[in-house]
Amino acid sequence: MTAPPSGAPPPLTAELPGGGTLDLRALAERICARYRAEFPDEQERYGDAGVAWCIHDNQHLLNWAIIASNGFGGFEPKLAWLAGVLDARDFPLERLARDLEIAAAVVEDAGVAQTLLTGARFVANLATN
Repeated sequence: MTAPPSGAPPPLTAELPGGGTLDLRALAERICARYRAEFPDEQERYGDAGVAWCIHDNQHLLNWAIIASNGFGGFEPKLAWLAGVLDARDFPLERLARDLEIAAAVVEDAGVAQTLLTGARFVANLATN
């Protein structure tokens, strides 16, 4: 069974490009609820630790997308790194791409949502190559 996340915790909040703060944990929980509803087979494969990883990774993904939306870039290299880690663990990259699409639908900031969708296309391209 999968071990729960360890090490440094992901950020809890992030500042939007136009001002305002997002609760990354609450958004990640909403993303993971939708994601798990779409992929219920993950409960058997990853157990409850899979939910914890989903929330953990989505907090990072959201933070990275917000940093990129704030003009600091670097989203695709971080996605490539995460995709490499997940691929090495036999996690289907198509599901990471779908997770980013779900995240874009959950995030209300249009700029951040567009960054997430661009990231989904990037990961989908990695998955097919």
